[in-house]
Amino acid sequence: MEKIAESERIIGYYRGPEAGPLVVAIGGIHGNEPAGVRALERLVEMLENEPRLNPGFNFKGDFLALRGNLEALSQGKRYIDVDLNRIWRPLGSLPDQFVTSEDHELHELLAAIETAVEEAPLSELVLLDIHTTTAEGGIFAITGDDAPSLSLAAEMSVPVIKGMLSGLQGTTLHYFRGDHFDTSLPVRAITFEAGHHNDPLSIDLALAATINLLRALGCVRDEDVSNLHDHRLRESAAYLPRLTELAYVHKIAHDGCDNFQMKPGYKNFQRIVKGELLATDKNGDITTPTDGFLLMPLYQKQGEEGFFVVRDYKFPLAY
Repeated sequence: MEKIAESERIIGYYRGPEAGPLVVAIGGIHGNEPAGVRALERLVEMLENEPRLNPGFNFKGDFLALRGNLEALSQGKRYIDVDLNRIWRPLGSLPDQFVTSEDHELHELLAAIETAVEEAPLSELVLLDIHTTTAEGGIFAITGDDAPSLSLAAEMSVPVIKGMLSGLQGTTLHYFRGDHFDTSLPVRAITFEAGHHNDPLSIDLALAATINLLRALGCVRDEDVSNLHDHRLRESAAYLPRLTELAYVHKIAHDGCDNFQMKPGYKNFQRIVKGELLATDKNGDITTPTDGFLLMPLYQKQGEEGFFVVRDYKFPLAY
């Protein structure tokens, strides 16, 4: 395996002896979510050592691991000026002189990704964007609703949520699903939520999910992957709904002027019923408009969504 480059932005970039997918993995798009960065650092170290420990090991394709919002990571904040995961747009549309800290971060991320796309002998392009949440509770994957991304997420042994992109804008998933890369090859994109920000297990789960993704893509062989990764993911996903869809998202002011306050103690995938009091703001009580499972209740100052509600996915009737 060829080691290409490392920098403050690039955790590691590896090219196997055979052509295959280009997998772009990003940790720390939000600076108070370092678990993804730690997981990718561990994975890069594992990839460096594996050929020595396992002479039969073979990596197929290219793997690019990136740190997301460097300045926010250094300060332990979700973002400096604006949410980096809400402003993804092509390099050509960025201002010549960056208006925000996140404009600079986005420029460097896109430059690294586009260079890899241009230089890698890729068969397809795959994004894995690793996050954590302010609430305790289950792990899950978010994709676009395209069948190739959904099927890949299902192979990661974690719950999958459909329709989340309809409640957000300007995310990594939106960008990778758009026609922004100079390639006619397939593009798939997945966001993985690995657990609570400060739970050490989130690092293990992010690592396990990334390795499972590489295995599902054929970058690494089944026999080279420990069963421990599957076990950790399945154990954390036990009793969680396997496939859900977005039912509601509660938007809040990004500057906090609406005084949104989530009621304490809620967890990811906690069942809630229509009319249940979940939060308050300057206008009074906030209740859920529908039954379902609560997702990503906001227990931090920065953020533009107070909470999400998902429900079991209803498969369309076959005619």
